[in-house]
Amino acid sequence: MTLAALKKAVLVKLMIFDVDGILTDGCLHFGPEGEMMKTFNVLDGQGIRLLQQSGVATAIISARQSRIVIKRAEDLGITHILQGIHDKKAAFLELIAVLSVKPEHCGFMGDDVIDLPVLSRVGFSASVPNGHAEVKSRVDYVSQAIGGNGAAREVCDFIMQAQGTYDQVLASYLK
Repeated sequence: MTLAALKKAVLVKLMIFDVDGILTDGCLHFGPEGEMMKTFNVLDGQGIRLLQQSGVATAIISARQSRIVIKRAEDLGITHILQGIHDKKAAFLELIAVLSVKPEHCGFMGDDVIDLPVLSRVGFSASVPNGHAEVKSRVDYVSQAIGGNGAAREVCDFIMQAQGTYDQVLASYLK
C-alpha cells in the first residue's frame, strides 16, 4: 500500500470492475449444452455492496457477454453493466459522460492488456497478482488476493479506508 495509491483512491467516486479474472478466477466453464458458468466470490460481492453504501458508485465493463454477469450485477445493485465491449476505452468515455464523472474520479480494476486503455485513464487503477505483467507494472495497486478470491473486496476496502468511510460502513454490523 503506497501513499500515492491512497491519495488516488481518496478521489474515487465511481469504481469500475472487469469481470473475468477480477470478479471471477478467469476460468470459463462450459456445460454439455454450451452454457457458460462462472463462479463469483461472496466476499467480493459484500465489498461492492459496502463500497456502494459508502457513497461510491460501481459499474462493470467486460469484453464477454453473459446473462450470469447481469444476474450477479443485479444481485449487487450494480446498474451500469457494459458487456460484449472490446473497445473498453470508448465504453469508459461514454459511461463517464453519461454519469458526469471526471476520469480522475474513477477507479478501474482489470487484469489483461485489453484493460490498459481504461487503466491508463482513470485516477485509481488496480489489478491482481495473477494479472498480466504489463498490467501489474502500470497500476497503482495490486491486490494480495487473486482474481475471484477476494481481490475486489480488498480494493473496495482499500478505497473506503483511504476515504475514511470504512469504520462508518462497518459500524452497522457491530451493533
